[in-house]
Amino acid sequence: MIKDSGEGAAVSGGVFKLADLSFTRLDALDRKRTVVIFTASPLEEHGPHLPVGTDVIISEFFAQHLARRIVEAKPDWTVLIGPPLPLGASAFEQAGTLLARARTVRNAALDYGSALARQGFQYILVSNGHAGPRHVVALEEAAAVVTRRYGVRMLSLSGPVLWKVLRGGFTERLEPLLGRPLTDEEREALRGDAHAGLWETALILLARPELVDESHSQLPPERFTLLDALRKNYPLRLGHQMGYIGSPAAATKEFGEAARRLLLDVVWEVARPVLEAEDESWQRTSMLYRIPFMRTAFPYVAAAGAAIVAAGLLFWWLR
Repeated sequence: MIKDSGEGAAVSGGVFKLADLSFTRLDALDRKRTVVIFTASPLEEHGPHLPVGTDVIISEFFAQHLARRIVEAKPDWTVLIGPPLPLGASAFEQAGTLLARARTVRNAALDYGSALARQGFQYILVSNGHAGPRHVVALEEAAAVVTRRYGVRMLSLSGPVLWKVLRGGFTERLEPLLGRPLTDEEREALRGDAHAGLWETALILLARPELVDESHSQLPPERFTLLDALRKNYPLRLGHQMGYIGSPAAATKEFGEAARRLLLDVVWEVARPVLEAEDESWQRTSMLYRIPFMRTAFPYVAAAGAAIVAAGLLFWWLR
């Protein structure tokens, strides 16, 4: 639970909202035992059944759970939850989507992290629920620049995690958490789940069930091909043109709870070295980050090539 800021009370050993505290109380924090977590995910269409705030809701949900995990492991540490940046790159544009250029995302996260680093905060984690390739890389770029420029540790947690989730890299860890075998419907739903399908629908059913339209249980599965992925806003052009990819009908709150536990464990495995590693082993990135023309600094003439290659990688990872 996020602690009440408490009028004039000392801030130590707990989870607090950054925006709730005065600068004097923030100044008094031990920087060697303070972590700041902020979300950077867009508002984006997520089919007819989920809110446009899905990525922000999920990433803030995990930021809060990660904060609790940190103070459970380190009771004398303080975790500050910063306000979110509700915009992103590589988003599917429809009413409500806050689409931004990758360079804008990079610069916004870079400036956010830089401000914290100049104030002496040494551990900065970025929570993100949006798997758009250019968005993921932009956040990783920002974290790398802040780390190098200020000698702090800033890491975007989504890079090493999201793509592995979409490729089914953690599927074998779901059944022990569910306490039963995956159903045939769940196994099929996990195949090719990419946007507003089983994972996201189940997590919103857990975090904010009142925001999930009951129609999700009647939505048929949607799949895509490499050629589909080359089209702008392709989830809105597939089949029923409803803006989702996967099988929302298979989602349940039970699956959402198992997904929460799994993803929290995975994120903690990535975040813990940031706080504890004595060498540079804490620095982890996505495979996309290693592709030069995915970077925002790469000449714009490569944009078309980047889109084609990214689509090819997406198809390979989700097949």
